[in-house]
Amino acid sequence: MPNTKRTRLVASTIAIALGATALAACGSSDDSKADSGPVNLTFWSWAPGMDKVVDLWNKGPGKKDQITVTFKKQASGDTLVTKILTAHKAKTGPDLVQAEYQALPTLVSNGAVADISKEIGDAKSKFADGVWGQVTLGTDAVYAVPQDIGPLMFYYRADLFKKYGLTVPTTWDQFAETARALKKKAPDVDLTTFSANDAGLFAGLAQQAGAKWWTTSGNKWKVGINDAATQKVAKFWGGLVKEGAIDNQPMYTPAWNKALDTGKQIAWVSAVWAPGVLTTAAPSAKGKWAMAPLPQWSANDDVTGSWGGSSTAVTTDSKHQAAAAKFAAWLNTNGDALDTMAKEGGIYPASTSAQLSGAFSNPPAYFSNQADFYTKAAEIAKTTAASAWGPNVNVAYTTFNDAFGTAAKNKSDFVTALNTMQDTTLADMKKQGFEVSQ
Repeated sequence: MPNTKRTRLVASTIAIALGATALAACGSSDDSKADSGPVNLTFWSWAPGMDKVVDLWNKGPGKKDQITVTFKKQASGDTLVTKILTAHKAKTGPDLVQAEYQALPTLVSNGAVADISKEIGDAKSKFADGVWGQVTLGTDAVYAVPQDIGPLMFYYRADLFKKYGLTVPTTWDQFAETARALKKKAPDVDLTTFSANDAGLFAGLAQQAGAKWWTTSGNKWKVGINDAATQKVAKFWGGLVKEGAIDNQPMYTPAWNKALDTGKQIAWVSAVWAPGVLTTAAPSAKGKWAMAPLPQWSANDDVTGSWGGSSTAVTTDSKHQAAAAKFAAWLNTNGDALDTMAKEGGIYPASTSAQLSGAFSNPPAYFSNQADFYTKAAEIAKTTAASAWGPNVNVAYTTFNDAFGTAAKNKSDFVTALNTMQDTTLADMKKQGFEVSQ
């Protein structure tokens, strides 16, 4: 990496640690006068149906305020992050971009998204504290407005739990005992599987346990992927895999789909968006699954992790940041906008007021047997733990797939795989020029 880039990354990292004040010069602008006339904004997003939501804005509040938004559909994930950083380098970025929560530190550390804390009014009151924390990075700055979230929950075949005389576990100890009890009663059936092809689930489980994978102190980052909380999670799941109490096969494969559909796997730790996956993966089991809160590490705990979710950020390339922030706030707090996103794109809104209205007044069709599905989901969402993302989540996630994939397949030590994640992520940050404390 060129030295000029390295210097900019370090400087931006310092800005993250110092918060909104340090970023104010490059992260926000006084564009109120510039927005007094007609304004045209460009919005990059991958969400299905977002064009219809933008139309609502342009025909309603946008028309009134003379703020027109043009939607341009993009790829998601790392592809969009790379495109944004490339556009920012060329000073050709859009005004707004949909950004996954774990991507925000990368965008902030590269100076690509703005601090909009002064432009969004009381938007914070619309979101749970743990969710709001994902767009502040632990500072006084606000780098985006939360859009959708993926709180973790426990899904299970209610009919087969009854058949095998199982009780829905409320703690992880009970979860382990349930897996063992099932194996004794039905050796060819698994409670669930540990999958190493999507690091997001493992990250959410670590968050629930209290993990903070990336933190800042002064002008330095600290990487804690193998902290005590995450080691506890790794040992727990690694132990179940090693003893054969659960399966060790990856999710999203034809074999996994068949196991869910035929009752060979009778539970799945997943997020609020799971009904959409189950509809395709296990169509013949419709109406047989149920949802409950995630098991807890202690009977007195009430916390969940998060798997997925995104936000709407305003870029530093925008010449109309106040107008862009106004649209971002409307997009993610307006009932009609969120209802349209839910119906067209299947999102679960981050806004607490939208979680029990509109598209969420009735349960998902797959869970028609559980009338209180979204009522429970809203209560669980309030308990979402704060996350701690860093500037190279992609490296950590890729290493997880490799290291944990091998450990799961071989039923070998998960903590060793976790240490590999830690060492690789730390080495990459140093290589990029970030200041890192040991």
